[in-house]
Amino acid sequence: MLVAIDPRQLRPGELARLLNSTPLGEVISERQLHRHRTRAGFRVAADGDAGKVDLFRYVAWLVTTRHEALAEAARTPEGLTGYEAMKERARLRNAMLSLSGRDIGDLPPVGDPARRARAAKDFRYFCETYFGQTFHLKWSDDHLKVIAKIEQAVLDGGLFAMAMPRGSGKTSLCEVACLWALLYGHREFVALIGSDEEHAAGMLESIKAELENSEILGADFPEVCHPIRSLEGIHQRASGQLYQGKQTHIGWTAREIVLPTIPGSAASGAIIRVAGITGRIRGMKHKRVDGVSVRPSLVLIDDPQTDESARSPSQCANRERILAGAILGLAGPGRKIAGLMTLTVVRPDDLADRILDRDKHPQWQGERTKMVYSFPTADRLWAEYARLRAEGLKADRGGAEATAFYKTHRAEMDAGAVIAWPERFNHDELSAVQHAMNLRLQNEAAFFAEYQNEPL
Repeated sequence: MLVAIDPRQLRPGELARLLNSTPLGEVISERQLHRHRTRAGFRVAADGDAGKVDLFRYVAWLVTTRHEALAEAARTPEGLTGYEAMKERARLRNAMLSLSGRDIGDLPPVGDPARRARAAKDFRYFCETYFGQTFHLKWSDDHLKVIAKIEQAVLDGGLFAMAMPRGSGKTSLCEVACLWALLYGHREFVALIGSDEEHAAGMLESIKAELENSEILGADFPEVCHPIRSLEGIHQRASGQLYQGKQTHIGWTAREIVLPTIPGSAASGAIIRVAGITGRIRGMKHKRVDGVSVRPSLVLIDDPQTDESARSPSQCANRERILAGAILGLAGPGRKIAGLMTLTVVRPDDLADRILDRDKHPQWQGERTKMVYSFPTADRLWAEYARLRAEGLKADRGGAEATAFYKTHRAEMDAGAVIAWPERFNHDELSAVQHAMNLRLQNEAAFFAEYQNEPL
């Protein structure tokens, strides 16, 4: 069904779709339109509603702006005639067109200043408010411990190592901690270290996606997100980007983000750099626009070992040396680095197991968390559950019969169980107790290593 539209009362999104609906294809993006509206001000606004655009006024403004630029470029350069004057006019015209495309225009206002201010010193609130889709389940007590330690490391310093079960969201917490530390200016240089280069690059891509796409981050941190989104996914534009005629010095590469230099921004020129633990870590530094060299003041290390490295004593020893030497020395001479390391113990005496040992590495203040702190005591009922589940899986009937049995005897089967995260279970399961027992039945050795941090 066709819907009539009033060309003098168009929302910005409607105007962009309308202009892009001609045979010419896409001629303008919503970001370009936003820059035009910022420059034109109320000259292109619809009557009675400054949030809408009058198409006719907008076209008139575009034409006027274009003619002014051409007229300026057409003026005969002083002291030049003939062919030289023509070349200079062409150069001025191209420079003007280039400049208009490089300048990002005025920044939008902060969407909710009170919300932004509240999250400045409250990492939990920052996670819940700006990353509600990522952290949609209720926090466990162990999550709250990790959040408190991240907050302490970012704001006050210190080194902390936490062993968490697989799938607990530790990677997401590290990524969000990077953003929180930089957006508010708590730290000017954060190093994010992964188990290998690919893992590290994946974390940076995730951070980039949030800065480019998150509506709520874009609304509350326009001084960071608006320049990034003005790149429109084309990182080659970074070197030439301007704000009020001055370079933003934004960096947007596969291994590093340098946030835009914007006057008055707490995050101005802040850096996130990623690396694999066996990659180029020693001597990590960045030279700012003012010529000062800065080194990381915060390091976040996410799962510094792979399954393969955990099985190799020599790789474990090598990574342990890197943690004790290169990483703790990142801040430079005479300075202490703050950091948080999230781990999963894969086998006895692997890297994670050794780092968590306070006798071997007291500086990391290691702490282990588990999926199950106390197992259910109804061994006979769980043995019957295991038999029903195994038979159902063998016969391609799935676990429905075992789940029905658990539902009937749930009170008895849950007795004695203490689960770290009661909200963690799958859609075809009834509780976190059942989820944990299913994982244990699936592979007991893997369960105790990756979910209990107590390898057999």
